[in-house]
Amino acid sequence: LASGFFLPADSAHTDDLEWCDSEVLRRIRMRSLAAIRGSVEPVAPEALGRFLPVWQHLTRPLEGVDGVLAVVEQLAGVPLPASAWESLILPSRVRGYSPALLDELTATGEVLWSGHGSLPGRDGWIALHPADAATLTLDPSGDEVTPFEQSILDALTAGGAYFAAQLAGMVEAPNEQTVIDALWNLTWSGRVTNDTFAPVRSLLGGGSQAHRVTRRTPRTRIFRGTPLAATGRTAPQRPALVGGRWSLLPTPDDDATLRATATAGLLLERYGVVTRGSVQSEGVPGGFAQVYRILAGFEDAGHCRRGYFVEKLGAAQFATSATVDRLREFASVPEPAPLTARTLAATDPANPYGAALNWPSLEGVTHRPGRKAGGLVVLVDGALVLYLERGGRTALVFTEAEDVLAAAARSLVETVRTHRLDTLTIEQVSGTFVYSHPAGRALRDAGFVESPKGLTLRRGSREPQHA
Repeated sequence: LASGFFLPADSAHTDDLEWCDSEVLRRIRMRSLAAIRGSVEPVAPEALGRFLPVWQHLTRPLEGVDGVLAVVEQLAGVPLPASAWESLILPSRVRGYSPALLDELTATGEVLWSGHGSLPGRDGWIALHPADAATLTLDPSGDEVTPFEQSILDALTAGGAYFAAQLAGMVEAPNEQTVIDALWNLTWSGRVTNDTFAPVRSLLGGGSQAHRVTRRTPRTRIFRGTPLAATGRTAPQRPALVGGRWSLLPTPDDDATLRATATAGLLLERYGVVTRGSVQSEGVPGGFAQVYRILAGFEDAGHCRRGYFVEKLGAAQFATSATVDRLREFASVPEPAPLTARTLAATDPANPYGAALNWPSLEGVTHRPGRKAGGLVVLVDGALVLYLERGGRTALVFTEAEDVLAAAARSLVETVRTHRLDTLTIEQVSGTFVYSHPAGRALRDAGFVESPKGLTLRRGSREPQHA
């Protein structure tokens, strides 16, 4: 038997303790949950495309250091291209973002960053973590290390943080560059970190990256007529990728249940509505089956609900009651359609396509989109309209409506200019040369110019001035 207060509060004898058979109580609860699930009408998949950018602060950006920390907490542990973090991810969520904001959090120990494998060129997968939850969001590293790399780990095991030059002396390395190369190998294997993001920026500034940005003009010096006196000595040559102090990452918690519970909570916070696709896209240990068990426990405790909230995604979806109500606000698009366009990195968690939602199919086109480093997507009113591969050489278009294409093209150009991304040259659109595709006109009108290879939007290009 279970005791408590089970009848409605307005019934008679509300002060008397009530008793109920445990099995009967379980059946009542199951039928009540089933009735709640059936009362929610699912929204169209495009509604999720309108909901996620709002949920992740892209429509009303946060501000300052606190805003950056809030974004890190929501995206804790998600590996994204290093070149995307400060070109697209953080600037789109934090108004007036500057690198100093992230450095302040890393220098004070409130945020850690970890590597999750390198990418072609000078780029790699980076995840940010709130320091107080890092042991739950960091992944255990199983990669083997060389004897020299192990000597660096042994030097760091004693505790503290060291500059690369200090480590070179501690391990008797032939030169500092050798230590830096080893540190980057240890970084990409998820073993060491730095107290600033400066080494990542230096790395990105030296080669091709997935989301390369235009480098700013070097700082000038004021000439006052008197040159500095020569000392007869030159400054020692420093490796290009030096900066900050290196230390070991915290050891991930080995309690599988605790980690799974924390992951389920983070998924609810990150996506609002947790689906099989969003879990699978993150490669969560144990897969959706493990997350499902944890979230089912959350439902039993009244922390979330399971139901059919978004069409075509199955009934195994989880969200809080407040989130379901908020999702319903995006169920329909007013007439006429506002044509609200948003350009995102293909890997951005705010992009539901390729994760919670399947990529739309294109007849007669063999090329498929993917959540690849360097890729860009353009959503218009939540629907996927345009997909660009790294560098823009190949594009896929998922609509023929001229007004929608125009809105998508304008958003793409504005994003490239605002975030100072590298030059884009579009050659093929859905398997057709760009000049002969209807999207070509929309791209020209938005600011692309003709070039021998296709349509080009050069880095640093300005919006044309009209008389």
